[in-house]
Amino acid sequence: MNNIKNVAILGSTGSVGTQTLDVIKDNPTLFSAFMLTGHSNASLLIQQALEFVPRYVIICDEDKYAEVKQALVHLPIEVHAGYSAIKEMVTHPDIDVVLTAMVGFAGLEPTINAIKAGKDIALANKETLVVAGELVTALAKEHNVKILPVDSEHSAIFQCLAGEEQNKIEKIILTASGGPFRGKTRDFLAGATREHALKHPNWVMGAKITIDSASLMNKGLEVIEAKWLFGLEADQIDVIVHPQSIIHSMVQFEDGSIKAQMGLPDMKLPIQYALSYPNRIKNNFKRFDFTAYPNLSFEKPDMGTFRNLQFAYDALNRKGNMACIVNAANEVAVAAFLKDETGFLAMSDIIEGCMESLPYMEQPTLADYLNTDKETRIFAQNLIKQMPLKAYHI
Repeated sequence: MNNIKNVAILGSTGSVGTQTLDVIKDNPTLFSAFMLTGHSNASLLIQQALEFVPRYVIICDEDKYAEVKQALVHLPIEVHAGYSAIKEMVTHPDIDVVLTAMVGFAGLEPTINAIKAGKDIALANKETLVVAGELVTALAKEHNVKILPVDSEHSAIFQCLAGEEQNKIEKIILTASGGPFRGKTRDFLAGATREHALKHPNWVMGAKITIDSASLMNKGLEVIEAKWLFGLEADQIDVIVHPQSIIHSMVQFEDGSIKAQMGLPDMKLPIQYALSYPNRIKNNFKRFDFTAYPNLSFEKPDMGTFRNLQFAYDALNRKGNMACIVNAANEVAVAAFLKDETGFLAMSDIIEGCMESLPYMEQPTLADYLNTDKETRIFAQNLIKQMPLKAYHI
């Protein structure tokens, strides 16, 4: 009997995707890379396909299709191109679990299609629940699908709750490293460059999520995601800055007891747990040594300086399509910052402007979410064009 799980990796060329392939490579009797998708990094996607020989490969950038197709023509691999192909192929009957590691809003529709097809979701694309958490969690329940968190913080909460199903959560505590700008003033951040923002002290991640970490928007998105993953209200979700990134998050129960999940900062552990759940499997990852970390420290996040975290709480309390607006505005702002088209602090101004100006909808449908995302991106782009272009230097 074949018990190997067929894994579809949406975003195999990104940071989480490449580490997922490392986990699969280390456990060939447990997991198989059944489908790989990449956005535009054709050379890496080809390299991965040559090594893992999946059944399907999809390159989202249709201009790269011929290159990928030609490189893999001698192998039994079906090559497809385009975003529509990803949305369609995630429903393949032989797929057991879909690991969604696409960047941003693009992960929403493929994830919804996979859920409707009864596929368990290993979720690294937090925007899926940020944008449409109510819709997605209802679909997962309807189709009896597990949503298994891959983010280290949500995986930590998920692990702390194992065996605690009958016990009431008082609150959860999401830990944040503080990113490269922890403790910095607004005057400093006014001149922060992309090079500074991309130097994360603890984690190796893609550019977009690294900028989100620097602005604390990543933690804000995780707050919204946690609400839907664990059925909580905003006042049950705390954020605390923990610079060492050893405690990945905590759960406080109604008796006051706190459970924490700890370990070295390594995304492969939560990836492996999501793929192997409910089992834990042996690995050779580096082990945590308490004597190497004699002091673990904690501090409150500065939500006055790093306003994006407050915006996320505001969106969570407002509900409706407000988190969709925040997410779309942030994606546009981060893309502009990475291209030196706007400043670090201006990203928050863009998000705030969108929150104040875009139409609010209390009970949006999927079509409403798609339209809100489109309208927000257009509005945010126009805001950026209206802002005075400055030279940003420290």
